[in-house]
Amino acid sequence: MSVRTAEKPAAQAVSWTQRLRSVRLYVGVAIVLVWGLGPFYWMTVTAFRDPDYTFDSTPWPTHLTFENFRNAFDTSRGNNFGKALANSVIIGSATTVVALVLGVMAAYALARLTFRGKYLVSGLILSASMFPVVVLVTPLFQLFTNIGWIGKYQAMIIPNISFVLPMTVYILASFFAELPWELEEAARIDGATKLQAFRLVMLPLAAPAVFTTAILAFIAAVNEYLLARLLSSGSTEPVTVAVARFSGNDPLVEPYAAIMAAGVMVSIPLVIMVLLFQRRIISGLTAGGVKS
Repeated sequence: MSVRTAEKPAAQAVSWTQRLRSVRLYVGVAIVLVWGLGPFYWMTVTAFRDPDYTFDSTPWPTHLTFENFRNAFDTSRGNNFGKALANSVIIGSATTVVALVLGVMAAYALARLTFRGKYLVSGLILSASMFPVVVLVTPLFQLFTNIGWIGKYQAMIIPNISFVLPMTVYILASFFAELPWELEEAARIDGATKLQAFRLVMLPLAAPAVFTTAILAFIAAVNEYLLARLLSSGSTEPVTVAVARFSGNDPLVEPYAAIMAAGVMVSIPLVIMVLLFQRRIISGLTAGGVKS
């Protein structure tokens, strides 16, 4: 009897400990969700709210209207939001494509080849991703002014490539390093060249990591503001600059509701893309993280 009565409290203690851990886990997840999604939720609520009630503190949607979305595209007020969206897609796509082409080759070389100064090169690439953008503003502005690039797409695409490329190489190099050498050697034995083995065998295996890197590179290029604000013009400015320059009916009143509507239209496609491909993104980010 004494053994049974001793085991019962121990089992209850374990049960309460597990429940407490579960409660703490769910509370932590809830806090993170509120912290991360709270600003987006409030932006969405304000975007659908009548401009006269922009500062209404009601936590749920009230006085619903689509006027803010119409105002965001209203070119009569100088808001070239539609053109800015197209510019962001052009700049982001060009940056992503070039960064992926160069990054895949550089990452594969760092992961597969042995050469003098390999780790020094890897360190320089990683340090380049930490370089402050503000330091480059004045030199780039002076350089692009001298060569007549101010207000043109290449003035924003080329700097974006230099910022996105280190991240691309860093993510892909860790993945390529964990791919089995035997697959490449088998392709070489079957008569494939180094380029064919890379293109037909290794690159398809790296598709999850490449896809993840493409999404992250595109988002980083689209979100860039500082250089775009100084190096773009009215015909080439991306959406980040266009939203910051929004104007309303009253030049003395900031059109917060229209800005929120523009933010929703920019954010929703990216959110949908991440939700649709979240498994690929997670698999790409975690690939190469564990040694086999």
